[in-house]
Parts: sequence; C-alpha cells; structure tokens
Amino acid sequence: MHIGIPKEIKDHEFRVAATPTGVAEMVRGGHTVTLQSNAGSAVGFDDAAYRAAGARVVDSAAEVYSADLIFKVKEPQPDEVAWLRPGQWLFCYLHLAAAPELARALLDKGVTALAFETVLDKAGHTPLLAPMSQIAGRLSIQAGMQALEMKNGGRGVLLSGVPGVPPARVVILGGGMVGANAARLAVGLGADVTLLDRGTERLHAFDEQYGGRLKTRYSHEDSIAECLRDADLVVGAAYIHGRRAPRLINRELLRAMPRGAALVDVAIDQGGMAETSRATTHSDPFYMEEGIVHYCVANMPGAVARTATLALAEATLPYLHRLLANPRAALEADPGFAAGLNLVACHLTHAGLAQDLGESVADWHALVPV
Repeated sequence: MHIGIPKEIKDHEFRVAATPTGVAEMVRGGHTVTLQSNAGSAVGFDDAAYRAAGARVVDSAAEVYSADLIFKVKEPQPDEVAWLRPGQWLFCYLHLAAAPELARALLDKGVTALAFETVLDKAGHTPLLAPMSQIAGRLSIQAGMQALEMKNGGRGVLLSGVPGVPPARVVILGGGMVGANAARLAVGLGADVTLLDRGTERLHAFDEQYGGRLKTRYSHEDSIAECLRDADLVVGAAYIHGRRAPRLINRELLRAMPRGAALVDVAIDQGGMAETSRATTHSDPFYMEEGIVHYCVANMPGAVARTATLALAEATLPYLHRLLANPRAALEADPGFAAGLNLVACHLTHAGLAQDLGESVADWHALVPV
C-alpha cells in the first residue's frame, strides 16, 4: 500500500505521525511511503533521516495526499479535506462529534476514516488515545498554573502554596486517563485536590492510591456545584467513547466560582465540558469569560511535540501494520480496532457519533471491500 504522511498544519502542531524508525518498518513490509518535507524537522527528525529509512520526500502536500492511506496526527484542516478522495483511508485523530461540519465534509468525500480516539483494546480502553491523554492530563496542571498567574487574568494563586499560606484548591472532573494524570501532578505539587467521577470502583482505586492526599467525590450536579464554589483551578477531564463531551459546567456555576479562578477544559476536542468553552490555540490559549480564565487548546500535546510524537508513534504503529497487511481482515479479527471506524464510503459507522450528529448508522461489514 502507498502511505502518505503530511506535515501537520494546525496551529502550533509540530507532531508527526511516524518516526524514521516507523517508516523503515513500513518500507521493509513492502509498502511505499511518501512524506512531506519537514514533516518531522521540528521534533528532531530531518528529511535525510526519512530518506535513509526509505521514504520518498516531497514538497507538495497534494502529492502526499495522492496516497492510498493518509497517516497523520490531527484531523484534516479545510485545505487538506480538498485533497481527499473517495475510497481513500484516513488514520488519525478526528473527534468528529464536536466537528459536524468536518464529519459531513468527510462523508461527502467518501473516505474511510479510522479515528485513533475510538479504537478500543480487549479491556475496552482506548490505547491510541491513552498516550495523548496522559500528556494532556499532566499539561493541564501546567496550563492551569499559568492561567492562575496575574498576567493572564488569574487570581494570583500558587498551586503549592508556601509555608503559612494554603495551597490552591484543584477540582478534577473525571477520573479517566486525563484525570488520573492531572491528579498525579497536582497532588505531587502539594495542591488541595478533589477528583469527581461517577465510577465507585474508580474512586476507591484513587483513595487506595493516594489516601488522604486526594479527596474523592461521587460526581453529580450538587457535588460539582459544591466543589466549584471554592475552586482555584478546575480541570475538565471527562470522555465518552466517540461522543460529545458531557456539559457539566454552566454559566451559573462559573459565576459562583472565585473571580480569576481557572478552567482547563481538556475535553475541548470533544466539544468541551463548559457552556463557555470554545477552542483556542497555542498562539492565543487564554480568554476570560464570567470572570474565569479559560484554557481550551484543542491540541494540548502539541506543546511537547517530541515527547508526544514518540509516545504516539509507539502506540499507533502496530495497528497501522495490521491495517496495511489486510484492512478487512484486521478489522474483522479485532472488534476493538473496528470500533475506530467512524466513516466508510459516505456512511457513518460509529453508533455514538451517528447519534450525536442525528444520523443513521451503517454496518461497516457491508461497506469495507473484501
């Protein structure tokens, strides 16, 4: 198969889908790889390394998009959608529940789109989302610390506190991979941390891990309101497989928070958890609404692109190899991998996504060629 690896063009997105090592493995497997020039240069992988690995390096993005399968990191931007064609495979992060216009554009193009974030393993976890969730969870505390600084509109609270002055109060909504990693950093810095989740087993696990260093609460409307009233930093960390993020924070709750408190909405890729959340960029990450500093960057791991590239490439490459060997057989052999299918031949094939978009869902078995 012919694989195209483009240079990412989303704002401050420096990740690349494959390292030279990964490209060499594809080439050894008998595949052709076309990579756009400078796709990996920002994270230390120059064109010469990719050429040595067997890739054909070209300047033109349109030439890269002539491949049978496009392997990239982030969802196609409008200019990239124009280069897609019917029957082409797209393997990347998509987050289509929060991007209905992109979903419909890809449907119109007739591509077969596999989303990293909806692939499942045998335990029902999201192995291709996990490494970026770990990074985003840790970055959420770093971003929250910046948001609390006076220069960004924050209330001037140091997360750790100092002797004689209490630490900041951090509230984490969601105990999945993002929430767990946010808690790890916030607790490590000495913050006063409360984590809310609806899973009692998960709350018990956090209690066993941290004891009195982390407070846990069962998540419901009243407990969220109670915790937010005194919060200095709130991290939105909920994820529903392939669906739009739950809206747990309305304007009324924000108005009750301390002025200059911060909200880091990691769920912004899936539409955001607050009524006031809207996607921002690394170029302009903060905005103020209802007296609260919002950080809603939609590609947070791009801030640490080398670490993120290495982690993502390790996770995705085994799945890519299976797909390249025989797409239909790979999906039939692994229902969790097939759960990554969002679109096939102008049809929605992910039930949750179809529900959020108000469309019917099709059976991928009848659409993917044998």
